[in-house]
Amino acid sequence: MTFKSQLNNFLTDCEKLIVLGVGNELKSDDGVGPFIIKKLKEENIEDNNLLFIDGKTVPENFTGKIRKEKPTHLIIVDACLMESQPGDMRIVNKEDFANIGISTHSMSLSFFVRYLEKDTDFRIIFVGFEPETMDWGEKPTPKVEKAAYEFIETLKGIIL
Repeated sequence: MTFKSQLNNFLTDCEKLIVLGVGNELKSDDGVGPFIIKKLKEENIEDNNLLFIDGKTVPENFTGKIRKEKPTHLIIVDACLMESQPGDMRIVNKEDFANIGISTHSMSLSFFVRYLEKDTDFRIIFVGFEPETMDWGEKPTPKVEKAAYEFIETLKGIIL
């Protein structure tokens, strides 16, 4: 199944979507989540049923906002070590979070997701981007940036 068809299947029956970008935008590819959120906000497509949140390295600070918004679907985007090629993009099911390396966050994303799911009823997926480097740098490397734009275009093609 292609990435686009997986994302399309996930977004079936979506009434309210939140895209949460996670990462450190000062560490090259680790900043792919905030990079994606910044680019999506520049599209001016947010409305009452579509919200983009830059969770930086502390996505747990946004649990109240996410719960208050009552989304039907949540997409978390972040760099993660998946033992694949730099720039590879993949949907990781929440059950597989424990098997992937998440780098710079104060709370593990698996714990974060379990907390969000407590007393709520919305669907959650994680879109991971294999980093090339997480050294200091103000934007993603070309391969990861290209994948970020592919994700943005794929998402827009489904939701707009």
